[in-house]
This record gives sequence, C-alpha cells and structure tokens, in this order.
Amino acid sequence: MESAKPPARGYVPDPDDLTHIERDLRFHPVLTQHPQFLTLDQLAHYNQHGYIRPVLIFTDDEITALRARFDEVLAQTLASGGSSYSIATAHRKHAFVYDILKHPKIIAAVCDILGPDVIGWGAHFFCKMPHDGKKVDWHQDAVFWPLTPSKTVTVWLAIDDADPENANMRFIPGSHKHGPVMHLPTSAAEDNVLNLKIENAERFGDAPVDDSLRAGEASLHSDLLLHGSEPNNSDRRRCGLTLRYCAAEVKAHLGWDDKGILVAGEDRAGNWKNHPRPGEAGG
Repeated sequence: MESAKPPARGYVPDPDDLTHIERDLRFHPVLTQHPQFLTLDQLAHYNQHGYIRPVLIFTDDEITALRARFDEVLAQTLASGGSSYSIATAHRKHAFVYDILKHPKIIAAVCDILGPDVIGWGAHFFCKMPHDGKKVDWHQDAVFWPLTPSKTVTVWLAIDDADPENANMRFIPGSHKHGPVMHLPTSAAEDNVLNLKIENAERFGDAPVDDSLRAGEASLHSDLLLHGSEPNNSDRRRCGLTLRYCAAEVKAHLGWDDKGILVAGEDRAGNWKNHPRPGEAGG
C-alpha cells in the first residue's frame, strides 16, 4: 500500500504484517434455522449471494435526527482538517454511534447471521460529498483486517438516500464464495479511496447489483463479498455508516481487540476489550 495515501478505514495494517498472521479467510455459511428478525429466505439469499437488502431500521423522523448528529460531527471533522472519509472507529468516540452499533433491530439481524455471541468492532462513516471524484474500487473487506476466522458481517446504514445517481454501493453477487481474491495496488492517479483493487472483478460472480437504499434502511454483506462504488458526480451527498460485527470467537491481532464491544451474548474467550460507552466511566 502507498504510505502517502491516507487510508479511509482509519488504521489499516501493513500487508507485510498481515502475512505473518494465520487467518481463516473462508465463507462460513449461516446455519440459523429459527431466525428472530430476518427470514429464512433472506438468510438463504445471504448464503447464495453474500448480501441482504434492504432492511428497514429507522423511521424517517429517527434517521433525520441521526443525520443532524452526523452533520455536526462532519462539520467538526472538516474544520479540524479531516476528510469526509476519516470518521472511523466512531463508536469509541461518539455515544450516539455507540448506541446505533447496539441498536436492537440491527443486533437481532446480525445475530441471525453470526449466532448469539456477537462483537461490534467498527463504525465508519463513508461520506461521498457532491461531485466527489473518488471511487471505491472493487475489493473484499476481509483482506484488510487482522481477524480470524472471517465470521464478520457489515451493516451499511444509509444516512442519506443512496442510488446510482449519487454512487450507491454495488455488489458482485456470489463472489464471497471464492475466498480471498488477489488485490493489486492502486496509483494516486486512479483516485481510489482505498489502496488496493481487484481487476476484472466481474469474473468472480454474477452481474453487479446496486445497493440502492432509502435513508434509514440498511444492507448486510459478507466480509468476503466483492463490492465498491463509483464517484459521486451528482449534486447530492451520499453518506452511509458502516457497522462491523463478528462472532465473539473471532480473534483480533495487531491491537484490533481494542475496537470491540460486546453487543450480544458472551465473549467467553475474552478476545475483545469491551470498552464502555463513550462518556461513561473508563470511556
């Protein structure tokens, strides 16, 4: 990765560090037979295609209030010299994001995929401003993360309406079944938010699909699913909050255990630090 290009995900491990970690990067199918929130058809779709969409989480009034909170954080971030992509690990800094990470509807859906013992370890705003020329090239999340096994799911919560006009996320259905795919470095000239990309990604699955969502809706996708987004050439902002969850059995290396909080069940092995809500004792 190019050290001169600030990563969009907060701290991203050096690829050389990741090569020294033995990781199980296989897709682990959902085995739940009695889901509490999602349907069996949705879980079958997740196993087959690698994602579920759309899932309604917040009402119009609720997401409007959350958008106002995000707007404040974004303004503060930009005023301090940050970018609209740099608001990472937000659950460790902002109480309202911590609360979203633990929202009962979201946790119910995630538990249907991962099982009863779940860690929430990531909350990152991906905010494409109007006429933002940057793209997010095809990639798999799991290859960037020092986690094993790859029992992780991302919830992409739409803060703004997301559609093809303002560069919604796109999926390559079925690509999660291939395991880790080779990523190549990108150059600064490519204006890619990430530092790696997958070439000819469409060969790994079916035709790409748009993850179009109304504000307050979410999608869920596997950490091995190939996904990305085009530049936002519209007059509208496109912001989503990515919430990362894993089974509590997942082990984190390179200090990433500090990110995780217990959101359901137990962390029997004590793999994660489980910090309290920001602003509370010890937070």
